[in-house]
Amino acid sequence: MHNTNPIITEQMSEPADIKSMTKPELTAFLARLGEKPFRAGQIFKWLHQRQVRSFEEMTDISKDLRNVLQKTAQLTVIKSVEVQISKQDGTRKYLFALPDGHMIESVLMKYKHGNSVCISSQAGCRMACRFCASAIGGLVRSLHPSEMLEQIYRIGQDIGERISNVVVMGTGEPLDNYDNLLRFLELLSDEHGLHISQRSITVSTCGLVPQIRALADRKLQITLALSLHAPSQEKRLLLMPVAAKYDLAQVMEACDYYFATTGRRMTFEYSLVHGVNDTEEDAEQLCALLGNKNCHVNLIPVNPVRERSFRQPDMNTTMRFKNKLEKNKINVTIRREMGRDIDGACGQLRKKYGH
Repeated sequence: MHNTNPIITEQMSEPADIKSMTKPELTAFLARLGEKPFRAGQIFKWLHQRQVRSFEEMTDISKDLRNVLQKTAQLTVIKSVEVQISKQDGTRKYLFALPDGHMIESVLMKYKHGNSVCISSQAGCRMACRFCASAIGGLVRSLHPSEMLEQIYRIGQDIGERISNVVVMGTGEPLDNYDNLLRFLELLSDEHGLHISQRSITVSTCGLVPQIRALADRKLQITLALSLHAPSQEKRLLLMPVAAKYDLAQVMEACDYYFATTGRRMTFEYSLVHGVNDTEEDAEQLCALLGNKNCHVNLIPVNPVRERSFRQPDMNTTMRFKNKLEKNKINVTIRREMGRDIDGACGQLRKKYGH
């Protein structure tokens, strides 16, 4: 990765977050401790394949080295505080405590094609989208790569099954945590770790234009999903404050650049809000906006949030909207609602704990 890891440039008195290090960085860190390069491979495997919770569990490492690591490194582990399991479809909503006590949420969704985990990239969010529970209370802090990985590791261990798909679409704006996101993606797809294919990873953004363009230049094979939610700049401004900084035309140009640079089809997320963005005119405007693009539209009947007045449209309205897009040859699906009998919307479970 292009950015230097502050974790290994700090003084040795500061514990190093070794779970956030790439293998070359871990090798360099251990060299400073006088260790041979092969040790990095052993430790990397303990961290990312076996996902141990303590240095003591690294049984093929000498006791002396384990003692040194106890003093010079930290082994980031997050703790499960609450798990809600849907009786309808088996969806699991996890509330995790970070090492500093802040709370984050993750969701496990079981599909026929495998287990998908939706993770958070920040504790809280500064984007303040009107229909989102995650934004209530603002941004607390961004997550380290280790804390993003840990959500997947702990859920995989909890269910005793492989995680095959990862969606960075929980609490937070992933591109507002850009450098940590890149490092996380590298570690997640590393052949010596979980080795999840980049094509099985989706990253969501509300439309941070410079970061979309920078991400395109990385030429990764991930899917980028834009939280669009409105067919016009005027309406987007009502729902998403970020539209004041980056207007819709700029955002769409950045999405076109992403597709042209990576060859990866964009996904557009569109939360349907009753009486706000679900009219016939909205559907026509959306067709005009997306009609000539190689893309996929994900229609999401909005999750009701206690603190907001937004409601879902009825099924007839949703189907009319979908049919209009399909008649204009736009690839569209209605997101299957999962976990509605638990705190399914992003940020709702965390909010119950005052975070």
